Amino acid sequence: MDERPLHGIRVLDLTNVLAGPYCSYHLMLLGAEVVKIEKPGQGDLARRLGPEAALNRTAMGASFLAQNAGKKSIELDLKDPADRAAFERMVLDADVLLENFRAGVLTRIGYGWDVLHRINPRLVYCAISGFGQTGPMSQAPAYDQIIQGLSGMMSITGTPETAPLRVGFPVSDSVGGLVAAMAICAALTGRSRTGEGVFLDVSMLEASLSAMGWAASNYLVSGVPPEPMGDQNATAAPSGTFDAADGPLNIAANRQEQFEALCRLVHREDLVTDERFADREARKANRTALNREINNALRRRPAVEWEAMLSGAGVPAARILTVPQAVQLEQLHSRGFFTDLPFPGQSQRTLRVSGNGVLVNGAPLRPESAPPLLGEHNGELGLAENASLGATDGVAAS
Repeated sequence: MDERPLHGIRVLDLTNVLAGPYCSYHLMLLGAEVVKIEKPGQGDLARRLGPEAALNRTAMGASFLAQNAGKKSIELDLKDPADRAAFERMVLDADVLLENFRAGVLTRIGYGWDVLHRINPRLVYCAISGFGQTGPMSQAPAYDQIIQGLSGMMSITGTPETAPLRVGFPVSDSVGGLVAAMAICAALTGRSRTGEGVFLDVSMLEASLSAMGWAASNYLVSGVPPEPMGDQNATAAPSGTFDAADGPLNIAANRQEQFEALCRLVHREDLVTDERFADREARKANRTALNREINNALRRRPAVEWEAMLSGAGVPAARILTVPQAVQLEQLHSRGFFTDLPFPGQSQRTLRVSGNGVLVNGAPLRPESAPPLLGEHNGELGLAENASLGATDGVAAS
């Protein structure tokens, strides 16, 4: 593959668990050298998170393995003078410093933006936190579920009977990490013009609200609060989950021509001329009646047949898969979305990790090495020999 866009960029990654490591994983895939700076003897908390207890005990939990391939690991205690000196030497040569401690933690141990900027004026410093570095909630602890609840996301997930529900994966962590990665890339581009680094303050709460799209904008613009609608799309009808002969099927006939094609294919052309379903607003107002008619027609065939027929006619439609089924999709494998790597510490096992959905000049972005063992690169990165690599009182994330 041609040289990746972030080739030559070095990232010092002080983050834990998900939002930060997810951010730096994307930077790594784009070509950056990512050096994890971990608490001596303990490391990233994600090393001990995952469904296999045996992996957790070896500090290679599944949660860590998923987000840290292609990175390096170095142990530093930022309360130890020798390790602080080593850290400052690394900052001097770095392009990016990324952390997701509670607001103000680095400042309290002597590494606020003013100090880091003085050490390296070209440094891009990105801090990811639940609520941002300022404001009345800046010191409150936050995990993904807390942000999901405060953002309003949970209030519109599920049905009127089941809401509020947590989204089934840590979406606020993921969105926060993606926003941080985008901001870092933008800051590096700006630095190429100005020569100056910047301080990026990323709020997971704000990133989550931004990602909620119409659910927030309909209220902000029109004063209409969103409501939980289960598997239905509030912006159009018929658009949601329907019942094929053998199970559920997603259909998004959001445009008039798609609605007409759907009616034709299910042999219900009469629905097109029914006044209740004449246009988008009428269909939304009569959603329940329309869904009942569509479901009755769809029950004649299995979901996979409807998927082929409808998609072939330009109507977005697809089965609803489990995660094990989804990762077997030929579409993903044809684009090289997954990469098989040696499993750290287990020669008889293979580790499969995901990419990020981006091809550069037709080639997928892949990690080139397995997730690192804790402190695997201590020697390689030229630490001072007297650095206190065995200390156990380093800075921990909130």
